Order: sequence, then C-alpha cells, then structure tokens
Amino acid sequence: MIPIYNFLITLSAKAFSIKPILSIVAKMWRSLLGSHKVMMFESFGVGILHKISTPVSKEAFVFGPFNLNTQKRWKKPVVSARTRLEDRTRDLRLDKLTRQLMRLKIVLKLRELMLKRRDPYVSVQRLSRWKNIVGLNIEMGVFLRKYPHIFEMFTHPVKRNLCCKFTQKMANLIEEENNIIKDSELIAVQRLKKLLMMSTNGTLHIHALRLIRRELGLPEDFQDSILLKYPDDFRLVGLEIVALVSRDENLAVAEVEKWREKEYREKWLSEFETRYAFQIHFPTGFKIEKGFREKLKNWQRIPYLKPYGQKEVIRIRSCGGIERFEKRAIGILHEFLSLTIEKMVDIERLSHFRRDFNMEINLRELLLKHPGIFYISTKGNTQTVFLREAYGKGCLFHPNPIYTVRRKMLDLLLLGCRSTRELQPQKGILERHNDIDCNEVVQSPRVGHWVIPILESFDHQNPNKNLSEVSDTSDEELNEKYGNLCSQDDAYVKGKE
Repeated sequence: MIPIYNFLITLSAKAFSIKPILSIVAKMWRSLLGSHKVMMFESFGVGILHKISTPVSKEAFVFGPFNLNTQKRWKKPVVSARTRLEDRTRDLRLDKLTRQLMRLKIVLKLRELMLKRRDPYVSVQRLSRWKNIVGLNIEMGVFLRKYPHIFEMFTHPVKRNLCCKFTQKMANLIEEENNIIKDSELIAVQRLKKLLMMSTNGTLHIHALRLIRRELGLPEDFQDSILLKYPDDFRLVGLEIVALVSRDENLAVAEVEKWREKEYREKWLSEFETRYAFQIHFPTGFKIEKGFREKLKNWQRIPYLKPYGQKEVIRIRSCGGIERFEKRAIGILHEFLSLTIEKMVDIERLSHFRRDFNMEINLRELLLKHPGIFYISTKGNTQTVFLREAYGKGCLFHPNPIYTVRRKMLDLLLLGCRSTRELQPQKGILERHNDIDCNEVVQSPRVGHWVIPILESFDHQNPNKNLSEVSDTSDEELNEKYGNLCSQDDAYVKGKE
C-alpha cells in the first residue's frame, strides 16, 4: 500500500491526471479487502491529492522558490520625538501632580465663566452646557458633588431648580491670590524685563504673554496695569508687541549661574567643570547605558551663548555648532521655567516664543534629549514640561506666596467628600447631656448627682471668684450645704451592694 501512495505522489508532482488511476486502484483494493478499510484509504489519498494539487499561497512564491531561506534586510529603528516620548522613564509623582492640577484648572475655568454672569450662582442645568468648554469628561452634577468644599449646591427658593456657587473657603483663597498678585507687582515687572532681555530683538508678542499670564503671576489686566503703568521700562509697538526700553544689567544673571557659583565655592570644583554645567536629576529607575556618562560629561563642558549674553550669530555648520545652538536653547528654556511661579508650562504655549527667542528647532525633541533637566508629562489633554531640579516629592523646594495659595486650593480640592460633617457647637453638646442627666435623675438617684449644683453655680467668666468663694467657706457650711446629697449617694451605693 505504501509504494502505491508514493507512486501517486510522484505522479502528482509531474502534473499528471491521477484521478482515474486512483479509482482503478480503489476498485482493486475493494475486491481484495473490505469496503470500510478501502474507503479510509481512499479518503486519505484524496486529502493528500487536495493538498498537493491546490496552489500554495502567493506570499510563499513572491521571491522565488528559495524564498523561505532568503534573509530580509535589517532596518535600524527610528529614534524620534515620538519614540523618546513613549520610551521615557516616567515620574509618577509629577504625573499625579499633573492630573490634580488639571482638575483645579477645570474649577478655575468654571469660575471665569460664572463671573461673567450677574448673579453669584448658576443653575446646574446651565453649567452642564459648559462641560465641553472646560474639558470635562463626566456629568457636571457628578463633578460638583465630588468637591463639596469648593461647590455649594442649593435649591433656588423661587425657581425651585438646583443651583451652585463657590463656598466661602474657596472664595477667600481666590481673593487672597488676587491680593498677593497685586502686592507683587514689582516682581512681575522684573519677570517681564528678564523675558524681554532674553529675546533676540528685545520684543515679545502680547498674545504669547497672555497665554502664560497665570504661569508668570500677572494680573488679568496686565496690559493696562503693568505695561502702560511703567513707560520707562516697556513700550508698545502697535497693538500686539511690547518692547524693552532700558536694559538692566543687574537682572542679567540666570538662575543656573547662581547654582554654578554655589557649586564652585562649596564643593571646590574646578571652573572648567562648572562654567557651562547644568544641574542634573534623573528620575527614579532611569537606565544609564554604556558610554552615557562620558557623553554627558562632554556635553556639560560645551561652551554656549548664555541667555542674557550678547546676541552673537552661531554658525551651525562649524565644528560643534549644532551642540552649541541646542545648548543655548536649553539655557533659555531653563531660565524661562525658572521665571514661572510653579516651574512648569504647557509645551504648546511655550512654542509661541520660538521665534522671539530664536529657537527654530523641535522643542519637544530637544526637551526629551535631556531627561535630567526637564520632564514632560502627558497626563491630560496637553503636554506639560517641568523643571526637575525645582521639584521634590511632588512639591517645590522653594515655594513663593502665590504658589502657597494655589497649593491651598489644591489641598481643598483633594479633600473631596472628606471632613464635610460639621462639628456641633460645644454649648449644644453640653445642653443635650444636661437634659439626659435630668431625665435620669427624676427616675432614680444617681451617684455623683451632688456635683451638678456646683457646676451650675460656677461662673465661667470669673473663675477666680469661684475659687475665692470656696476658700472663704468653712467645712461646716459645706457639710450643711451638700451633706444631705452626699448621704443620699452613700445610701444609694449601699443599696446597690
């Protein structure tokens, strides 16, 4: 039987029609053996013929008969900003802080929309229409009930609909923030002057400043309250451009230069090592590959044009020109983040300053190349860049007054539904306990009931007077006054025994 099937396979390989031969062989075997065994062999042979006769898939014969042994060309993986963003080492604390700040931004956006109305409250039905404007993914009623320390919900006495307004605690914190921003007006002027000194032509777009108004700690009407109020420092060119009038060299000192001087004095490092170095803090779990330390050491020594230095033209095609140009951009971004209140800013808003600062490069890719200096968080709808050296355990090392107030707002938000039950006043608790004691005394005498008249006669406003009265009375008077009560207590205790 085996030689017959081998013969059939060889015939099929030579492209002969073997179906008649198979039928003849099946008739011969049917006469010799039983029908059930022959049917089994016949089905087996038909299956083999079907597999052989059916054409193989086209993919197997694309490159010829020896395609299975052909080696494919190995392609080097592309390293781009997208791959670096996906493969970066995550900082869980900064990601958590970003999620919390996104919720606080939603609350502040709702406040801005509510201030445009005349009434201090807004119906929940109208608030639900603003859900897409503020970027909320859940129902508005659910969001408002999650934070009872911020939103106060009540039923309107006339319209009988559900309304919402800010609690007194949140309103006080918002007012405190506005007062601190007004008091720190001179500091805001210095920040704006530093930004103008870093720009190439000494000019900035007002629209770009308006986008980062909150990050810089500027008031809402900074164009009138600051730019027009100080004509000796700022000058408006048209309607959307502000220029620097006078340059202050005392402000032309970057934050990283102060750190370099401190490192040079305290750690006794050489000037060659610290002159152009940056503070490096890698996230937890960062993998240092072979040769990375040497590359970082060489990069720290590369000279570059400092943010407040003279505006020189850097030849990118010269030896080390690209590295110097990128390091200058790193220095500008480092100083820009140091001037912000919370040492963080959205990358999309940061890109509006590219032309003013002469940084015609991919900012996101540049930031991802230096994970020890910057960190990009992708939580939320935007990408936020943090200055790593300024944060520790999710908080700033050196907080400022505006950051402190905003942190209180965030803490109020993080309370959620906790600590919402108000404590009863102490006086009401005492009255309730006194009523319970009196009811029980009427039914049966209590041990220590003679102390209640003493407490009732106690003057809370003049405690010294009470002590003087007790000291003046003699023992006999005290026994006459409270002896009967004490004897009743003794009799009651003996009866219980």
